[in-house]
This record gives sequence, structure tokens and C-alpha cells, in this order.
Amino acid sequence: MNAKAVLVIGGTSDARQICQQLDAKGVQYTLSVATPTGQQLAGGIRGQVRCGRLETADMVRWLRRNQTRWVIDASHPYAVEVSRNIAQACDEARVLLSRYQRPQQQPELTHPLLFYVASLEEACVKARGLGERILLTTGSKDLARWRAGLTGKTLLARVLPVAEVIEQCTALGFGVGEIIALCGPFSAQFNRACYQQYQIEVVVTKASGAQGGYMEKVQPALEAGIPCIVIARPCPVVTGEELLESLEAFAERLQRWLAEEAVRRTA
Repeated sequence: MNAKAVLVIGGTSDARQICQQLDAKGVQYTLSVATPTGQQLAGGIRGQVRCGRLETADMVRWLRRNQTRWVIDASHPYAVEVSRNIAQACDEARVLLSRYQRPQQQPELTHPLLFYVASLEEACVKARGLGERILLTTGSKDLARWRAGLTGKTLLARVLPVAEVIEQCTALGFGVGEIIALCGPFSAQFNRACYQQYQIEVVVTKASGAQGGYMEKVQPALEAGIPCIVIARPCPVVTGEELLESLEAFAERLQRWLAEEAVRRTA
């Protein structure tokens, strides 16, 4: 099988787990990541890895040139624009698209200090009245927007320990004591100590699921009396049977795809 007949997209732990399932079934594939960091996080998978962002037109050309038959979008749950571009490219190239989206791990949790919001802007509005020292655990992509929306507040950014990310934080005015450069996810005990060490007054996070250590971030904050703001996930671009929300669901879809491929080869 052509290694480019199956394309997995995403530099996440989800993408790596998808690749491991493909490896176990002997399926050749290509993993597409946007950055060298994503390439490092891919680990020891057997598939080919291509690095670099693809705009929609570039992706259409790539899919057609490589005769790709199945694309698995395993990008981050909040990377809406990426997923939209992937869906458009697959539609134009007439390629099967499945979306793997990690379980939310968001039980029926209510608390007076737990606030669910729909957007970054809404999170800023809520955070302004809750405290001065605000820990952002939402990644580095939107730090400029946080800075603009929370002027006058002391912002602490927990980001990946990557040179370009540190440079970005510095350029946005984050001081040495306001950059927490570590690779998660983290245990509840670690987070509890982090909140205490940095005297955090508000935690901002996303509904990132077990892979993102969601409960390990939220519970220690609430136990310590720290308000926690959770930005809800956007609606997935892919719906129906091609929206796969567990590794078990992906395993079942993979089995069906292998059966479909066997029929196609004998037709």
C-alpha cells in the first residue's frame, strides 16, 4: 500500500495514538505535522512524517498527487480553522475524511468557582472580576489576544519549552517569572504546587480531555479556592459516523476501512 494513501493530520498525543493503531495493523501512512515540535512529539511511529503547514490549495494538490484515499483529522480540538481547511480540501479532492476528537472528560461537575464560557473574549470578561494573577493554560497561539483582553492583569503563561514560543512570550511582555515553560500533561499534585508557588488567583483552561489533564487542572484549583474558567470546545466540523470520539471508535472504523480496501483491491 502506498504510504501516502492514508494521511493522519495532527501533532497531538491523539495523532500519535492513531498512528500506533495503524502500526499495529500494518497500515502504511503519512503523519502531517505543522511544526518541528509536533514532529518531536510523534515519537517512534513507523509511518512517514512530513513537517510544515498546508493551506487548503496545497493540501488538495498533495492529496491528488499522492492518490490519498483516507484522511484522519486528529488535530487539536480547538484548531477549528485547521479542521475547516482539511474538510474543504478533502471535499475538493473527493477523499474520505474522518475526524478523531478526544473525549472531553467533562463530568457533571458544578462548583461556585467553576465558570464555563464559549470564547476567549468571554473568558476575559469573566476573569477581569475574579483576580489579578491569572494563569493561562491554553497554549501560546492566542497570547496576544489574552494580553489585549486582560490589560492591567498579571498574566502567567504555561507553554511548551520551545525556543520560538519563549521568544514569542518575551516579545509580548511576559517576564522571566511569568513564563512557565514545561511539557504536560501534569498531575493534580504538580498543579496544586504550581498554583501555590506562583500565587495564582485565577486559572484559565480548555475542556481538553484526559490527554490534556483537564481534571488534574480543575480540581486542585477548586480545592484551593481558586476560580477556574473553562473555554468550551467548538462544534466539530465533521459529524455523523465519521466523527470518532474514542480510540475504540477509531479501531472499529479502521477495521471497516481495511475491509473496504480489501474489496477495492479485488474488484
